[in-house]
Amino acid sequence: MPPLPTTRSINALDYQHVPRPVTVLSRQYSAAAHTAPHSHVRAQLLFATEGVMRVSTEHGVWILPPRRALLIPVGVVHELDILSALSMRTIYIDAQAAAVFGDACKVVEVSRLLRELILALLGQPVLYEVDGRGGWLASLILSELALADTVPIAIPWPRDRRLVAVCTAIMAAPGSRRSIEDWAQDVGASARTLIRLFPRETGLHYRQWLQQVHLAEAFCRLDRGEGVAAIASALGYASPSAFSAMFRRILGRTPQHYLSEWRGASQL
Repeated sequence: MPPLPTTRSINALDYQHVPRPVTVLSRQYSAAAHTAPHSHVRAQLLFATEGVMRVSTEHGVWILPPRRALLIPVGVVHELDILSALSMRTIYIDAQAAAVFGDACKVVEVSRLLRELILALLGQPVLYEVDGRGGWLASLILSELALADTVPIAIPWPRDRRLVAVCTAIMAAPGSRRSIEDWAQDVGASARTLIRLFPRETGLHYRQWLQQVHLAEAFCRLDRGEGVAAIASALGYASPSAFSAMFRRILGRTPQHYLSEWRGASQL
């Protein structure tokens, strides 16, 4: 076991065996940085106060703007791609405390309270007093996480090489207007084959999978303050109302509502 850190480190390994239920790492990343596939003996909450990142596992891909965090269970292999200059706060939770969160990755809303609790715990010593302020903050973080709203945005990832090629291309150009027939021609398969592979490999039909990509991209653009009309156009929708209808059907609220919330939060 490595020696326990007494000061803040930017090495994730230094936080895995700290005898505290919750520890916090703060780190800065430049755009286009990449971390190779790895896992931890603790559960992990990946949260950025600024910037956007993409997290990938063998089962899915998640794109995370500042108001979203990904809860990763113990032992899940994942890798990170930093899409813009990033200020990250990583919360490591010991296995016993994390058991209540389940064994699947999930996106959670980062409330203003949860954000401030995380930042406050960073101000405490790494080996904070369990019965003091640090311990109270850690308990409140776990409590807020248990109550946090989950966001049904995940991009399931296939294994079939043809579908991987198609999905990778779509992720690189989420606003492309190319049809399933166009993608099929690129990978030497029929459109019917791809249509059959999508639910078998990802659990979603092609249109459903594409909508998840669009939602992930839309959240990033909304968090940058872009307007609904601009986002709808960038993602290839015929009109803002068509995009808004898709958004509301899946998430139960309009992008205008989400955008107003974002603007209200940014003024606090």
